[in-house]
Amino acid sequence: METAARERIRAAYDPELFATLGGRMVERLTAHLRAIQSGETAVLNWNTPTENIDVANSLLNSGDGTRNTSLESFTAAVQTILDRGQNLHHPRYVGHQVPASVPIAGLFDAVGAVTNQVMAIYEMGPFASSVEVAMVERLGQEVGLTPGEFTGFVTHGGSLANLTSLLTARNVALPNSWQTGISQDCSPVLVSHAEAHYCIARSAGILGLGTDQVLKAALDDRRRIDPNQLDEQLTKLKRENRPVIAVAACACATPIGAFDPLEDIADVCEKHEVWMHVDAAHGGAAAFSEKYRHLVRGMDRADSFIWDAHKMLFVPALCAFVIYRNREHRFAAFQQNAPYLFDPTQGDIAEYDSGLKTIECTKRSAALGLWGLWSVFGRQLFADLVDTTFDLGKTFHEMLVDAPDFEPLHEPECNIVAFRHVPESLRNAPPDVLGSFNLRLRRDVMESGRFYLVPTASDGVGALRVTIINPLTTRDHLAELLDTLRSQGQQLRESMNP
Repeated sequence: METAARERIRAAYDPELFATLGGRMVERLTAHLRAIQSGETAVLNWNTPTENIDVANSLLNSGDGTRNTSLESFTAAVQTILDRGQNLHHPRYVGHQVPASVPIAGLFDAVGAVTNQVMAIYEMGPFASSVEVAMVERLGQEVGLTPGEFTGFVTHGGSLANLTSLLTARNVALPNSWQTGISQDCSPVLVSHAEAHYCIARSAGILGLGTDQVLKAALDDRRRIDPNQLDEQLTKLKRENRPVIAVAACACATPIGAFDPLEDIADVCEKHEVWMHVDAAHGGAAAFSEKYRHLVRGMDRADSFIWDAHKMLFVPALCAFVIYRNREHRFAAFQQNAPYLFDPTQGDIAEYDSGLKTIECTKRSAALGLWGLWSVFGRQLFADLVDTTFDLGKTFHEMLVDAPDFEPLHEPECNIVAFRHVPESLRNAPPDVLGSFNLRLRRDVMESGRFYLVPTASDGVGALRVTIINPLTTRDHLAELLDTLRSQGQQLRESMNP
């Protein structure tokens, strides 16, 4: 006779129960997507952290694992996630660089999750490993790399991708640093776009360089690295006998989506024999677009670059690619000794052991969503997604220029736009007052559920920032955003001056 423990375990693994619950989940997700995409609901159902934690705790006591209660407790849990989460698929979501992912890509991710196709060594995830290699090859070719000469892999997010790439650059520039560390007399530096993502400085701290050794490259009037000043900077560092681990360029930088002139930067790096790295987490997808491909011209000359598929390739997080132009660098980041995992008798199979190349040992099959989406819709879908959202960025900028009570802070190159609302009553206000007004306005709009956009700063003054990363957003939604900011702004000014 089965024990109670065995009964509970058998119920948890029951394929028929899975079929029942899976059907219920698809029903709820379908209804959710219909409502969200139609704009019927709030963008963000705002609740305080304390409220959400209380609800999360209460549901932990709702089920006992028996078949009689499983449907009820499962449905309640799924619906609570949907009711209290961020609604990225809402056309009025214009917030962070996290997309309204194509839902079908999530189904492929679910296959990997349900069957737990993990990676570290090829034999544990043979097809997942093969999919990853296939996607590296396709993305590298989109950029212009020569098949057979480059290599790469997937890791969990852009921060880990940048860290791994810069670790490789460090080990190449300082060959003994993995074993002996960095000499106090060496004082190596990392030259970075002045507005690079914070993970670049974080990487320097982790790698033992120190954040003080991240030197900002001078920017031009479009907030891109100035190649001439970069040349002067590297020349000065060479005279000082200071090793340069890498130049970290951006395609594009986070604050306003500025794309560095990669061809010119590559010329400078080649002249000084310095590793060129490109953080293309957001902008790498421009390579798919005939219209916007020029923005990443020269990326094929970088020694390494990263590319987040969970941004502008519109797949669920996390799926970040690291690509090295030279195959010889594929094992340069790490030196492992793990005989319980890596079998030296496997020969060429080691080429497909991702654990030799990444920080992770066990790694989820993160490329399945991208591979599945490409398999169903083909590459043209990715070009369409880039063109649609980048075009909307330019459209929104034109709307800001035409609106006397709004101030665009730059001319966008992609779908990232920073701006301020400047009503007539605040036109001559001090910068700190105008900045505070815009930041408070953003908070009010977010909590209202009408739109989700994010704060930023320009020249130290608070501002607003949108990333148009839902391809279902239209010009009408953007016009509604301006009207919402106006109406909420009027209410805010009245509350400030009763």
